[in-house]
Amino acid sequence: MSLWMLLAQRLLLRPRERYALPPEQITEHAAEAVGLDGVAHDKPKRKAASIVNHFAYGAAAGALYAPLRPLAAPALLKGVLFGSLVWSGSYLGLLPVLGLLSSATEHPARRNVLMIVAHLIWGGVLSVLVEANTRKNVRR
Repeated sequence: MSLWMLLAQRLLLRPRERYALPPEQITEHAAEAVGLDGVAHDKPKRKAASIVNHFAYGAAAGALYAPLRPLAAPALLKGVLFGSLVWSGSYLGLLPVLGLLSSATEHPARRNVLMIVAHLIWGGVLSVLVEANTRKNVRR
């Protein structure tokens, strides 16, 4: 997911589309909100914190995948569905409500596509790994 985001960002040719990726923007806004100006305004610290924050958010969101497991559908399909739910819930709901990022409706369409594809990749990989691990543990 992160690799896709970094590579795809380079494909955004229009200057108005090429600004910091959401994990970095969210980290900057969160750091400012709690008075960590040293993180918010120091690019290397902000980038490091955004990597940690993004993985933590992904882990927390991934823990919510369990209710989809019993659905009678291929793992990849369930994961892609889950990834799209996480993107929409985060970028159209939670993050704007918390004041950490403007709504996806205010971002350029191609940036939204970049982020949606990233979340579909994340959800797909998550579901395939969870299902493979579950099958492995059941066989023991």
